[in-house]
Amino acid sequence: MHTVEKIGGTSMSRFEEVLDNILLGQRQDQRLYQRVFVVSAFSGMTNLLLEHKKTGEPGVYQRFADAHNEEAWLEALEAVRQQMLAKNAALFAGEFERQAANQFIGARIDDVRECMHSLQRLCVYGHFQLSEHLMKVREMLASLGEAHSAFNTVLALKQRGVNAKLVDLTGWHLDAPLPFEEMIRSCFAELDLSCELAVATGYTHCSEGLMNTFDRGYSEITFAQIAAATGAREAIIHKEFHLSSADPNLVGADKVVTIGRTNYDVADQLSNLGMEAIHPKAAKTLRRANIELRIKNAFEPEHAGTLISQPYRSERPCVEIIAGRKDVFGLEVFDQEMLGDVGYDIEITKLLKQLKLYVVNKDSDANSITYYASGSRKLINRAARLIEERYPAAEVTVHNVAIVSAIGSDLKVKGILAKTVAALAEAGISIQAVHQSIRQVGMQCVVNEEDYDAAVAALHRALIEPENHGDVIAAA
Repeated sequence: MHTVEKIGGTSMSRFEEVLDNILLGQRQDQRLYQRVFVVSAFSGMTNLLLEHKKTGEPGVYQRFADAHNEEAWLEALEAVRQQMLAKNAALFAGEFERQAANQFIGARIDDVRECMHSLQRLCVYGHFQLSEHLMKVREMLASLGEAHSAFNTVLALKQRGVNAKLVDLTGWHLDAPLPFEEMIRSCFAELDLSCELAVATGYTHCSEGLMNTFDRGYSEITFAQIAAATGAREAIIHKEFHLSSADPNLVGADKVVTIGRTNYDVADQLSNLGMEAIHPKAAKTLRRANIELRIKNAFEPEHAGTLISQPYRSERPCVEIIAGRKDVFGLEVFDQEMLGDVGYDIEITKLLKQLKLYVVNKDSDANSITYYASGSRKLINRAARLIEERYPAAEVTVHNVAIVSAIGSDLKVKGILAKTVAALAEAGISIQAVHQSIRQVGMQCVVNEEDYDAAVAALHRALIEPENHGDVIAAA
């Protein structure tokens, strides 16, 4: 029985520590095997290849999509090449390994450059539109980052005497794309995990096109599907931190506790707040396959981390995590004609989806609906304007808010609402709205944006610290 383990880009950039803590550790002989690793691109590489995830600064893809000439994207692609070669030089002191790494990624980048150049020339003709091919270009560019890190990982392991095998899911030079599940099954069919340590690319080329649906969340989707397709004993994600009871920067490192066990419901609640333990679609795949997920700190290998499973419920009702998000706007729509007409909600929800605004939550009364949406202020203002055009009698107001949530696998804590309201009142924080569902896994408080940090600290102090949970360690 094997494990499937994912290493993120930030961790990969501390490669020597990843080797010492995760890939090798104290393992020898057979203990090195029965493991599959799914690796992301080294930190920053995907930003250079596509666009910066946070700032939106254009990378190769964005420059290609917007460019009127070759120079714009060619210069960016060559910058990626130099960054990758520099990474190779930092990883490999030996001439043989460094040359092998350089030749591998150099050939891939040459292929991409030629393909993009040919596509640009082809689209000079009116019968071919560049926009029809941009998603394929985006996927091809994204795959470079994962191929680079996976190949280098295999090379480093072989250098240390490990029988490592590259599982290249990027479909490079594949005649035709296969369906997602079939692609993964075919690539793992011939592996003998008892004596081969598999390192797979986080990107999978398939007929469905992962980036069409998941964009840059594709590596966790690949990770989960590999675990399900190969019948893994356990799925493990190595992060740079533990899954803790709150952000230690807000409540103090001495106050937080590591969550030893929880369930997939809690993981979904965190995803809804933009604090993903795992992508919700990846969690769905693992849940259906009845595979437990472990979240570990990549740099504390002896700590068992957090075990997430479907049936788990805490031994007694309690709050496990205080989490939230600040990038939220309350979009309040008031219209007296709304009473009894569900069409308002349906139409406005469709509009927000078209604008790619993420709705974290919503509430309603007789004549108003408020959507708590995450997105840019520009898009929020556009949504408000379009709603007013669609419903001329409506009054639309935009509020700058934040959401703070108490989350637990069993949140049926007596008096939790009273404790929450009292804690925020004592901290001088005004509550704009409260949401608590019958399922009892999460309770959300909407507060003013400037009160977010203080609200997290206040709820952690009131709902978690008095319980003295301690550092609950899941069984390894």
